[in-house]
Amino acid sequence: MSETAHRTRRSRRAWGWHPLDEAWARRIVETAAVRRGELVLDLGAGLGALTGPLLDAGARVLAVELHPARAEWLRTSFAGRAVTVVEADLADVYWPGRPFRVVASPPYAGTTALVRRLLTARTLVAADVLLQRSAAQRLVAERPGSGRWTVSLGLPVPRRAFSPPPRTDSVVLRVRRRGRSGRPLGVSRCAPCRGC
Repeated sequence: MSETAHRTRRSRRAWGWHPLDEAWARRIVETAAVRRGELVLDLGAGLGALTGPLLDAGARVLAVELHPARAEWLRTSFAGRAVTVVEADLADVYWPGRPFRVVASPPYAGTTALVRRLLTARTLVAADVLLQRSAAQRLVAERPGSGRWTVSLGLPVPRRAFSPPPRTDSVVLRVRRRGRSGRPLGVSRCAPCRGC
């Protein structure tokens, strides 16, 4: 095994990064019901498993990826399409000042903290975040930000949907902003993005 391959495998284990199968990525985007023109953040975009289907759905995508080689791969692969690639740690990302959604499969390490921080974003409309099942169940039980959000379990995703497969199954955590009635708001259509 080459030194680069060894580093990549060690990095995947350390961060909990497991690339998502293309068919499952498309299912996640379909169930998120992304609308044309919406600004969608793909947090921990990796090699663009979700970025591509989001673009195909007509979203304006902000793809955030820490790893320099993967960020460059995203820029090259989706050149000329409605995507902005940001090379940054997810802990350092500033949320957009305009309404936005999140559809993401971030590395498992630190996902609970990421979701908690995401729930402080005043312009977040909705989020569909793929998490380890146990982490998602804990967040649903804790009901973080329960006055402003509904947090529920969505699409279950088996470990075979990843390569290499993680040790546990995953599930999409669905976050929706509540209206004044206390019911979830519908996801509103955004005007096309002209940069964040």
